[in-house]
Amino acid sequence: MNPPAPQTPSVGDVAPSDLLDLLASVAKGTVGVEQAAGNVASMISAANVGTRSDLGGVAAIPGATVDLGRRDRCGFGEVIYGEGKSTDLMIRIVEAQLDAGQTCLITRIDPTSAAQLRRHFPHTHHNPSARTLRIAQDTELLATPVLDENVAHVAVVTAGSTDASVAEEAVETLTWMGIAHLRVEDIGVAGPQRLLAAVPSLRKAAAIVVIAGMEGALPPTVAGHVGVPVFAVPTSTGYGANFGGLTPLMGMLTACAPNVAVVNIDAGFKGAYLGGLVAAQLITNDNGKHLNEQPANEYEGV
Repeated sequence: MNPPAPQTPSVGDVAPSDLLDLLASVAKGTVGVEQAAGNVASMISAANVGTRSDLGGVAAIPGATVDLGRRDRCGFGEVIYGEGKSTDLMIRIVEAQLDAGQTCLITRIDPTSAAQLRRHFPHTHHNPSARTLRIAQDTELLATPVLDENVAHVAVVTAGSTDASVAEEAVETLTWMGIAHLRVEDIGVAGPQRLLAAVPSLRKAAAIVVIAGMEGALPPTVAGHVGVPVFAVPTSTGYGANFGGLTPLMGMLTACAPNVAVVNIDAGFKGAYLGGLVAAQLITNDNGKHLNEQPANEYEGV
């Protein structure tokens, strides 16, 4: 099973990758000819709207205006924030995206809504820990990209096992983007030998998402060992003085390491999206070859 290719801006009126995905589904019999014809018409219509305005194509549905042109403008489609949305509204948004040949990602979705959407759409992947739901026209488009250390990928690092749910959201985001990931878990600064052992692998990543609660010391510590962007995600994990994630947020914002950028508390999606953009650019511009080679790796065998 081949992993989904990274989503890239379209060439011409309609993205070739969208057409290839749709034709592959027709060939396998998972999408009928009439449905495919309707999908192509919708894709062309959306693309034509995009040529008339910098705002790109949109689909106006009751309760939402779906930004179908975002993939053309930004490289990746619109993500659905599920919290606070009704199941019916999410279904309508997903239908609009699928009709445009796009793979969908819903974040912060509750279990009840996820179950209802899974009954409505045949090809889904639900991650209860991450509170995410991915939906596609074909099950193969939901596959996790295979990690190749010589191809641009993103490392997802957690300080403690209690940060796992935020890391899961990050991983699901990268998978939706078609970006392979390396998972490194539970290497907080209380046990520095764990980080040192992981440094050789981390140095091969195009970007690193570091997720930490408590005092938030891990991201700048990682950043001091690598020459790539480190996207720091503070979490609400910790005792009282953690202040629901404010303490690690402030610590990360004032980090000395210059290659640290900080996103919002518990925002695994945001950290992963930024890391995925870095990897996607390398894949697009340089065939994905990225080895962050640094001399004299003194950490081998630690």
